Amino acid sequence: MSSTRPSTANSWFMLLLAGAFEIGYALAVGGSHGFTRLTWSLVAVVFFLLTLWALSVGLRTIDVGTGYAVWAGIGAAGAAALGPVFFDETLTPAQSGWLGLIIAGVVWLKLADRMRGAGEGDAA
Repeated sequence: MSSTRPSTANSWFMLLLAGAFEIGYALAVGGSHGFTRLTWSLVAVVFFLLTLWALSVGLRTIDVGTGYAVWAGIGAAGAAALGPVFFDETLTPAQSGWLGLIIAGVVWLKLADRMRGAGEGDAA
């Protein structure tokens, strides 16, 4: 029997993709200047829809709390890291350190999910 539930690896890929779309959304919202610039505003809407779609697919097999934390962490860290590239923003060494901590937390959440999945496989 075929299952419509995605594999865990596919879910994590979709969650990472959702994080990338979230970065695009955050940057586009910044570029829209409060949705007063049409092109940036349209790009923001597209990224918003894409991030919600990819997040919903990823959360089919990943716990909501873990998935949301990873998605938000990727979006926050990515937007903060790329803000200076696209806009006139600064990123201090202290901010970089805290962003590194967010990224480490995302990695640990992924590892914890993998260890939990391995433990469930042993019990079956």
